[in-house]
Formats: sequence, structure tokens, C-alpha cells
Amino acid sequence: MTAGNDDALRVVVGTAAIAAPTLHCVTDALEWSRGGFSPAQLWLNYAAFLPMPWLLLGIYAVRSEHLGPAALAGALLYGAAFTYFAHTTLYALHAGAPDYAALWRQLGPAYTAHGAAMVAGGLLFAWAALRTDALPRLAVRLFGAGLLMNLCLALVPAPDILQTLGTAVRNAGLVGMGYAVLRGGARRMA
Repeated sequence: MTAGNDDALRVVVGTAAIAAPTLHCVTDALEWSRGGFSPAQLWLNYAAFLPMPWLLLGIYAVRSEHLGPAALAGALLYGAAFTYFAHTTLYALHAGAPDYAALWRQLGPAYTAHGAAMVAGGLLFAWAALRTDALPRLAVRLFGAGLLMNLCLALVPAPDILQTLGTAVRNAGLVGMGYAVLRGGARRMA
């Protein structure tokens, strides 16, 4: 790749890694303020989910000389799970699911299996990234902590707002990684 192509990839990946998780958090806030899904909120959620399967893969592409094959495997697994989650947003629109709990009940084990794949892929990516200086450690730790929160809260009965908080922490980590990619450095966030 030429330097111009590298810069363009860095800008696209960094911008997407900031914008998509931020929009995802906005849609979660809209869902909570309304007490469930709305068509507008679900369409915004779909817009947020469209780039999500590619975020870790894009971050890997920008930092591939440092991250290694485990990060690539994690990025691919995470991306495959988010491809499914984008589909579930369209399903919720079509089926008229009133809220997240109803959607989860309707989709059953397939939703849970993809959630497990997302967590496993994300944690594999985070583990690989923490072994290098390719990304800010704080951002990677936030991403991993959010995934672990989501996993733990899926295993125990807890209010859905806690799952949303785990997602917000995970998304904050993605935003931090996106910012680092956009800035072009592998600076550690203190």
C-alpha cells in the first residue's frame, strides 16, 4: 500500500471506530428513554451496526504489523457475530419486537451463541492487542472489561440497564482505539 492509501484507511477505520460505537450508545439511550424499541431507534441501531463487523478487522489492517494472527482471528470472530446482530435489528423491525428482552426470547439460542462468539472474538483480539504496543492499553482494557461485563450479566439475572452499561464500556474502548488509529500513533492512554 502507498502512504496515501495507508492514510485513507487509517481515516476511514478511525472515524468508523468512533462513529459507530457512539451511535450505538445513542440508540441504547433512545431505547431506555422510550422503554423499548421504536422504528426510528432500530434504523439508527442498524446504521450503527453496519460498520461494526468491520471495526476490529479494520483496526487489525491498520496495525497488522504489530498485532499478529490471534488478533486477526479475534477480529474475524467478533465481526461474524456483529454481522448476525445487524440482521437481528432488521428482524426486530420486521417482527415488531417491542424491546430487547422480547427479541432475545424470540431468537433464542442463536442470539446467545452469537453473543458468546462476540465475547470470545473480542477477548481474543484484546488479549493479542495487550501483548503489543499497537493500541492504547486503556482503550483495549475498556473494550475487554465491557465484554466481560456483558458476559457476566448474561449469566446472572440482572436489570437490562447493566447490560447497556457493559456495552457502553465496550464501546468506549472501541472509540479509544478508533481515536488512536485516527491520530496515527500507538500512544498509550494513561
